[in-house]
Amino acid sequence: MPSAKIFSIGLFIDGNYFKLIDRGLEKEGRRVNLKGLLKYIQKSVAEKYGLDAAACVVTETHFFRGRYRAKVAKDKNMLLSDRLYEDRLIENDVVFHYKHVYDLPDGTPHEKGIDVWFALEAYELAVYRDFDFVVMITGDADYEMLARKIKSLKKPAILLSWHYDETDSTAKALKEEISYQININSLFRTDPSLKNSITEAASS
Repeated sequence: MPSAKIFSIGLFIDGNYFKLIDRGLEKEGRRVNLKGLLKYIQKSVAEKYGLDAAACVVTETHFFRGRYRAKVAKDKNMLLSDRLYEDRLIENDVVFHYKHVYDLPDGTPHEKGIDVWFALEAYELAVYRDFDFVVMITGDADYEMLARKIKSLKKPAILLSWHYDETDSTAKALKEEISYQININSLFRTDPSLKNSITEAASS
């Protein structure tokens, strides 16, 4: 008997955007429950496209972010918190993509090339892994053309937005290119119980 079709989902996370989500939840003593979020993404894609939720699987999760060198992070008292944060991602088999970040003269952290790397990696993997769906967690207009190129492969380019305040900061140009948007803030308003499945106590 032939095996049932599995629909693969490639998930690509803008690390800075994701960190802001966690910071927004901190005031409630919460943080993102990545395992719960992955399950929700699978469920949402299945419902949108009329598929069996069990057949929709996030097969790869890629995380892109700038990171201080170890000595600098230690001097800034960030090394332990960074490692604890990474532990949560490792537990969910996340693939890391890091570039070193450095401070500008005014003390502002600066990273270079992460958005380009995100776009190139997402497009290349969409081709070679042949994902059925590509989901991006970001809000940056820089990914407008990535969404367009993903769709040129005849694959849905799905955006998951989750604002750390009530203002929808997702770039208009990006919204216009995606196949559809999973707006977590809107979903919380219609289904408050959702927060319990995709967030967790910060101390857990």
